[in-house]
Amino acid sequence: MLSVAVIVKNEEKNLPLMLDSVTWADEIVVLDTGSQDRTIEIAKSYGCKVYESEWLGFGKCKQLAVDYCTNQWILSLDADEVVTPELRQRISEILEQSNKLAGYRIKRKSFYLNKMINHCGWNHDYTLRLFDKTQGGFNDKMVHESVQVPEPIGFIKEPLIHYTYPTTNSHIEKMMLYSTISSQEMFKKGKKATLSGSFFRAIWKFLDMYFIKLGFLDGKAGFVLCFNSGMGVFWKYAKLWELNNK
Repeated sequence: MLSVAVIVKNEEKNLPLMLDSVTWADEIVVLDTGSQDRTIEIAKSYGCKVYESEWLGFGKCKQLAVDYCTNQWILSLDADEVVTPELRQRISEILEQSNKLAGYRIKRKSFYLNKMINHCGWNHDYTLRLFDKTQGGFNDKMVHESVQVPEPIGFIKEPLIHYTYPTTNSHIEKMMLYSTISSQEMFKKGKKATLSGSFFRAIWKFLDMYFIKLGFLDGKAGFVLCFNSGMGVFWKYAKLWELNNK
């Protein structure tokens, strides 16, 4: 009744922990987008249905993985996420209901630099991951993709654990990739940016996460997270400014 859908690329370190947490699912579909490590081998060893595709952007790739699923209900995961026993039980209860909604947002608790982040705005992270594929699916966004389903949407408080960015370098690499893609998408839509505006947007992002959203309570990891997040905003708009001026 439930298919787990995940897209991967070079995830041999994260994939086993994620797959261990969803062995109870009726089907696990893995869409690989060009791994050069043991990712595909590991997925097959767990009995996953493995498909391969060129990189189409996050939205299109995640929807392609959903399209390969044979069950109506989808649990979409990233390779660095883990389903807790409490979440598994709650999902099972929902799927047994006769009056299910079209989709459900799941509370996500995230680690950053191997520390659980309890503030910075991450404590209000509910992401739509459980949904009926006959009523919706992923949009086509290259980054910051999301599932679109009819309202009302349910909320699940039992958590999904996200082991994000174990090192500052891993965050910076992803930040630079996302900022490039986001700036290109904004440029195509005719958006404009100034260098000074990029700087002030970055300052505001840091102040909002670190002070207003109490990121300082997360210690050193919280500071690095807020600082890097601000820098991510700076590079996104600075790259847009650069495109505007070419």
